[in-house]
Formats: sequence, C-alpha cells, structure tokens
Amino acid sequence: MTNRPKTAAPATSAAPSSPPASPDDVKGWFPKIDQLLFTWFLERQARLGQPGDLVELGSYLGKSAILIGRHVREGETFTVCDLFGSEAPDDSNQQEMIHSYSTLTREAFERNYRAFHDRLPEIVQGPTSLILDRVRPDSCRFVHVDASHLYEHVSGDIEAARTMLSDEGVVVCDDYRSEHTPGVAAAVWEAVVTGGLRPICVTPQKFYGTWGEVDAIRDDLLAWAEAKENVWHGVQRVAGHRLVRVKGRWRAATKDDRVRKLERRLAGVRDELDSVRGSLSFKIGRGVTALPRALRRR
Repeated sequence: MTNRPKTAAPATSAAPSSPPASPDDVKGWFPKIDQLLFTWFLERQARLGQPGDLVELGSYLGKSAILIGRHVREGETFTVCDLFGSEAPDDSNQQEMIHSYSTLTREAFERNYRAFHDRLPEIVQGPTSLILDRVRPDSCRFVHVDASHLYEHVSGDIEAARTMLSDEGVVVCDDYRSEHTPGVAAAVWEAVVTGGLRPICVTPQKFYGTWGEVDAIRDDLLAWAEAKENVWHGVQRVAGHRLVRVKGRWRAATKDDRVRKLERRLAGVRDELDSVRGSLSFKIGRGVTALPRALRRR
C-alpha cells in the first residue's frame, strides 16, 4: 500500500523517467517541518545509542524513505512495504489504489531511492499485513505508517508497529487529521485512548507517538523547538496526555522579497563587472607603460 493524495494533481501524475537531482524533486507529500522532525528523532536515537531497525509502511515514490535511509546505521535494516501496483487485499483497498495510484511502480521508487543511496532497502511488495512475516517483534526504533487510509488497515498497521517497536521506539502516522482520511484519525486516536499509545507531538500532517516512556523525549523536543527560529510550538492536554503541537514558520515569498533578491543578484553582477573593468584597466595601463620601453630597446 502507499501514501494517499493530499491534492488531486500529484496523485495521478506519472513519475519522471530520469533520476531526481534533489529529494525535493521526488513527488510526494513530505512537508519541511516533518523532514526536520524525522531528522531530529532519528539523530536523537543515534546520539543516545538506541538500537533498532527502521520500517516504512507505504512509500509512494520514496520521498520520505530517502530521508529515513540516511539514518540506517551499520548492522541495521531498513524495510519498506508497499503494494507497488500489486493486487490489494480487498475490494475497498483495490478501489483506493486504482483511483489514486495507477501510475505507481516499484521501478520508479527504486530509481528515486538509488539516486541518493548505494543500496536499496529491504522491499516487501504486497499488503502491509505481510510486514510481521519479515520484521521481528521488538526489533525496531522507528516506524512510519503511511499506507492505506481505510480504518481497518490503519488500525492493523498501528498494531503491527506496536509489535515491531522496542520500548524506546517511535511511530509516525501520516494524515491523522485530513478531512478525506477520517479512518486514519479514528485509528490513531483509538490507539491513544484504548491502546496505550502515548502522543509526543503532532504537525499539520503527522502524528508522532511511542508506547514507551515519553517525558524525556517531549522535554528534549521542547528544548529543540524553543531554539529553532523557524519552528512554532505549543503544548495542550489531549485525553490525559501532554501533546506538543509543532508547525513551521516559513513565510511564502512576496513580490517585495523577489524584488530584493533580484536587486542583490544585480548588485553582485555589478561588483563582478567593476572588478573586470578594474582588471582590464590595470592590464591596459601596464601595456601602455611598457610599450615605450620596448621601442627604446629596439
């Protein structure tokens, strides 16, 4: 299974035929604030020496997998599970795939991933219900759930994440609040209210939680957010839990911003021209001075 569309246009667009030059060129829905948080969580685990493998359930064209792959350490395994065009396990999921992801192929994912990594992750091509056949219980430190939006499947994916994660592990669930994904919202908050999942933080797109101790993670996250000028954060209580809300503060470029950028570029070009003129004047002056001496030698 795979990511689901946030907007209609990218969902049916074919993948580019040439490898991407930058992860930003890979089609998908992975906001900058979530890129920062993925990096923060994975780097924190590395800094604390927390062991474990990495798993992504639903990868689309590889945008988030590329980032996760940067944090695979020696002896660890990164496993990706996606239908990649295979038959879905039930009619509802099959209709979901046909409607939104008819162009998704494993080849496109592999091409994108190989543009940034020497080795592919372990790939399970099939429904996410197969993941526990390939990943051992209590073996993972990070699981990204971004597959089907249907309640039954998401609930199963979250339960699989609980089985795979160690006590210190973190689960991230995509699309926990979008109006077109109520099944995800139901499954996520059900896991919080009745399944022991402890929320760490939420962004406009993703939910981050753990079944382990949460206070130290939350405190570290708050310290990080307070030090980041481009990150807004706040704390609320939800279902008896403290929850950190995190958003990016990136401002869309205005017309004035673009004018100032062009003015800076123009000033740089002028400086280069002045430098060239000065260099030419110096060389011409030396040439004129040297000419009479050359003539006298004759």
